[in-house]
Amino acid sequence: MSKKRVYEVAKEYNRSIKEVIDLLSKQNIKVTNFSGVDEQMEQIIARTFAHEVRSTPKDDHIKVEGTQHNTSGNMHHQDNKNHGFTKAVETKEKNTFVTLHQGQGVKQEKTHHSDHRQASEKEHLKKQSKGVSDKVHVSDKPNDRHSKMNGTHGKGENKRTKIFAKPQDMLGKNDNKKKKNPNGRNGQGGARPHTLLSNVLNKGKHKNNKNQKTFHMTQEGNNATQQKKNYPTEIAIPETIIVKDFAERLGRDVGEVIKKLLLGGIMATINQEIDFETASLIADEFGVTVTAEEAPADPTEIEEIEDAPETLQIRPPVVTIMGHVDHGKTSLLDAIRQSNVTSHEAGGITQHIGAYQVRYNGKKIVFMDTPGHEAFTAMRARGAQVTDIAVLVVAADDGVMPQTIESINHAKSAGVPIIVAINKMDKEGANPDHVMQQLTEYGLVSEAWGGDTIMVPVSAHKKMGLDELLENILVLAEVSELKANPNRPAQGVVIEAKLDKGRGPVASVLVQKGTLHVGDTIIVGPCFGKVRAMNSERGERVKKAEPSIPVEILGLNDVPEAGDILNVTDEKTARSVAEKRMEKKRTSALRANAKVTLDDLFNQIQQGELKELPIIIKGDVQGSVEALSQSLLGIKSDEVRIAIVHAGVGAISESDIMLASASNALVIGFNVRPDAAARKAAEHENVDMRMYRVIYDALNDVESAIKGMLEKKYEEHIVGRAEVRKVISTPKVIVGGSYVKEGKITNSSKVRLIRNGIVAYEGEIDGLRRFKDDVKEVAAGYECGITLDKYRDIKEGDEIEAYEMVEIAPE
Repeated sequence: MSKKRVYEVAKEYNRSIKEVIDLLSKQNIKVTNFSGVDEQMEQIIARTFAHEVRSTPKDDHIKVEGTQHNTSGNMHHQDNKNHGFTKAVETKEKNTFVTLHQGQGVKQEKTHHSDHRQASEKEHLKKQSKGVSDKVHVSDKPNDRHSKMNGTHGKGENKRTKIFAKPQDMLGKNDNKKKKNPNGRNGQGGARPHTLLSNVLNKGKHKNNKNQKTFHMTQEGNNATQQKKNYPTEIAIPETIIVKDFAERLGRDVGEVIKKLLLGGIMATINQEIDFETASLIADEFGVTVTAEEAPADPTEIEEIEDAPETLQIRPPVVTIMGHVDHGKTSLLDAIRQSNVTSHEAGGITQHIGAYQVRYNGKKIVFMDTPGHEAFTAMRARGAQVTDIAVLVVAADDGVMPQTIESINHAKSAGVPIIVAINKMDKEGANPDHVMQQLTEYGLVSEAWGGDTIMVPVSAHKKMGLDELLENILVLAEVSELKANPNRPAQGVVIEAKLDKGRGPVASVLVQKGTLHVGDTIIVGPCFGKVRAMNSERGERVKKAEPSIPVEILGLNDVPEAGDILNVTDEKTARSVAEKRMEKKRTSALRANAKVTLDDLFNQIQQGELKELPIIIKGDVQGSVEALSQSLLGIKSDEVRIAIVHAGVGAISESDIMLASASNALVIGFNVRPDAAARKAAEHENVDMRMYRVIYDALNDVESAIKGMLEKKYEEHIVGRAEVRKVISTPKVIVGGSYVKEGKITNSSKVRLIRNGIVAYEGEIDGLRRFKDDVKEVAAGYECGITLDKYRDIKEGDEIEAYEMVEIAPE
């Protein structure tokens, strides 16, 4: 027998689920609604809630059962006064009915059978009563009832025998017809009930075999309908299943399943999906074991091609430059590339992933530069996933910082070997030993100190130590044996994507396997297309890209997301898979929005009372849009909630302005500008557009906007106090002749009338006079007359306290 659940025990003791969970929590027992309750837990609950009445199901049905032995020999001993049961038998042309009444005598029809029939009843009961249900029910039907009792059986007679139930209140006229007993026995004559029951059974002796067979089949059919429905004991379901389908597999009514979900704190409709874990718990409530259904082949996945070892060739290493913001990552890459990249970055902060090729000693090295700003966590994680070697840049004068630690964790989780470049060695205060000491706390021990981590002191400004760094990268790449098959359909990963005004969707891709050619049909996430053109990182046109080579491709139908996988396939497959991926993405979004739990319902209602700042974000590349969205959503406020209405890549268009107007949203452009139509629409619709090139500025402005949207907070300042020394009554108003004890009383002040330390009135001053003249204020040490707005109960000795509410600036 399965354990009781927490919610079931709570129901038995007439307690809420929360009370039971809190009780068990105090005993250091952590449970949920669906947790099983063992003996120890139930004892704890029983001791605490023993005074509560346990709810038990009411017995609405009275079972009347008999046995073969009672039928044959014991039933006639029951006294009518002791609620005995008397059976009256009526036979009809088509069916046989047995009537059961409580507290009535036996009513027997006239019979032409001799007494020797009664003597043979016991023997016949032994043969026939096994096929008859012990529960005998009642009905009455008056057609030709004497024919069968007299043994007459016509050819047209129906050969079925049925036993029906008839409520006592339906016994009417037909029962009165049976009051005259042909045998001279009255209703209390004590005729044995089994005699009449046997008449029904003995009919089988006078029927042919077919009739007897029909009787048994009918009885078996009636018994079968009374048996409990067979439910499955084990079912297989997928990862998610609709409630209706789940109920059908359980063989249960949908209402039963929804009720169990509600008891478990989950609100779900008939067409909503539940996950495998929830379904397992609900099935367990019905005593059904759930197994995971074998998932069919995912139509959104491209089959992976296995490369034979002999087809693999050495490829260039992909190196990611990681580290804290302003530690010199881009400057170091700039020194290596002999180019000035930093000058192109707004504010000197890298905000895109850049991939570049460098030749050293005749060998290629591909570098990827990731942003160090905290908002670009996802971009750093992507950089670590597609790289072979991570170069961790740490400033010698600054040491280990938060994004340094994060970069270490990203590299370790991706299983990427780390080379530490201790930068800014040319600055005063540089302390490489301190940096090495700090890095040991995170498992990076220098080779000089007996560890296995390569640490190279460098200076991007002085171009010092760069050769040593590149040599170590090549050595580590050679040891790692980086290989790929160039002679196969290409596979790669999107580093960055954007919408170019003149060229359409543009994606920066790092090829990982195979060779990508111009004209190849590709699928990238939910996007597909044909490679119309490819450019190198320097803007040069190329016709092919081999493994580990970064290129910029044109020809996609939409802007993919950074991190999407690129595959070369045929056009039919590309179109089909892309459509299914888009449909899956849409379904996932709907499913995420559809889930509601009882626990969250009240919180969501409360959130409806919060003020909301809707924002539309447009950026030049997908990575920047993603980073800005996450940073804005990370701004916490108890009174204002930020909602990203739309985030996309490309210039601000007129449709963005119309969306902002409809949703009352703020438009933020990051490294993009609005076109002429958008600018005119913004002026016409009074939509606020803000353009930024540095992420810090955008975050600061939004925080300021949030502070402006906060409910104004006020603080009470006491302005003055006055004592009522004389009450002057006039036909219209009551004037309190008062003496100002401290501060001042102004005619615009809010006041309280305090009597014996209790506030008797709180409101405003209706009039303030001195020597019958209206005045604006009265200072301390002077007398005045005060009338209060809609209040006349002023008494001598009352104290009038004037105050004002001063607005407090939000923090």
